[in-house]
Amino acid sequence: MTPAECVARHDDIDLQLLYFTSTSLSSDGRALVAIGQRDGNPNLFRVDLASGALAQLTQNSEGWLRSYVYFDGTPYKGFGKASVSFDAARGVLYYLQGRDIRAVDLEGTERVLAQLPDNQVTAFTHVSADGRLLCVPTTDEAAFTEDEAWKEKHHGIDARVRRLGLNSWLRVYSTQTGEEVLCEPVPHAWVTHVQFSPVDSRRILYNHEWPSDCGIRRVWLWDGASHIRLREEGAGRSRRDWTCHEMWERDGSAVIYHGLYSDGGAYIGRARFDGAEPAEIRLPPSWVRYGHFTVGPDETMLVSDGYYQGGPEDESRNSPWISRLDVDWAGGRVRWRVLGRSESSWDSQDSHPHPITDAAGRHVYFTSDKDGKRAIYRLPAQQERPVADVSFGAP
Repeated sequence: MTPAECVARHDDIDLQLLYFTSTSLSSDGRALVAIGQRDGNPNLFRVDLASGALAQLTQNSEGWLRSYVYFDGTPYKGFGKASVSFDAARGVLYYLQGRDIRAVDLEGTERVLAQLPDNQVTAFTHVSADGRLLCVPTTDEAAFTEDEAWKEKHHGIDARVRRLGLNSWLRVYSTQTGEEVLCEPVPHAWVTHVQFSPVDSRRILYNHEWPSDCGIRRVWLWDGASHIRLREEGAGRSRRDWTCHEMWERDGSAVIYHGLYSDGGAYIGRARFDGAEPAEIRLPPSWVRYGHFTVGPDETMLVSDGYYQGGPEDESRNSPWISRLDVDWAGGRVRWRVLGRSESSWDSQDSHPHPITDAAGRHVYFTSDKDGKRAIYRLPAQQERPVADVSFGAP
């Protein structure tokens, strides 16, 4: 088994990758950006991949912002750990500090782009591929006003939004002027994830978080004119299924997602925009441990931090494995290669491995707290002797 290489570690700072729908790697491959937390205060850091040297880019001293999925933060104050998006081509990071939408470059030069309105709760953001637009999803605060609502985290929030007739909003800002150029309501929805198409910034992929009928109400597309549901019932798909972690393929031609069928079996899926039925591949019956799937350099490669189940000695609740998948969507086949161990505790959102690949698909980067402090590691994506090499799917 190839041991993971540590690329970012500090004795006094917990380090983690950005949320996996945003890259954490600079376009030249020389630097990595990370969230580092010390003394209860998260900030952004640049990591030199050759030397491992850290440079702090932001100066937050107010803890972290209450938002999805950081329910224990401070309302309208502090650094938004879920909010960071990286424009790798131009070397600019976007994030929330309280109600401020801020931008900071890799030298630490910072500016306030805009300010969010009152009475709105935020979540994960996304910057367009051309660097011109930033999407910030917000939800009416009335869904979260009571302390009990925050304590229950995701449970009941979607139902409360629908019962009270509340909205979420796709707020899009110019990264040059700070002007809000779009404020599109999503009625009766709790939206937490947004992603611009990598080839057309008029198209925004978004979700309904924790809906009761997750099999058909999770994954949506705003195409600039209409809200389009991307997974419907039929051909084995049910509203009682669980669907999550939708993500664009790099060429913008399709969206991947994954989840559990109503019978408990896990699957990966792919939805195109040409009217074809979604392609879904069922995983082996015992492979049901929660994880994430991230796109590689093209539609044939995914990476994952979950699901693989080796044997009786591999029955922990959380997956210790980082895997590479080579997927034949048309043929319904998967070659699944286990690259190595993350050994992360999964004790919070911050310690989820959230693997990503570099642009060429040579390495898989992930977060782990296996040695006590969160740090960032990588594994080679192509190995002669992976831990396991399993193929399954249609005959």
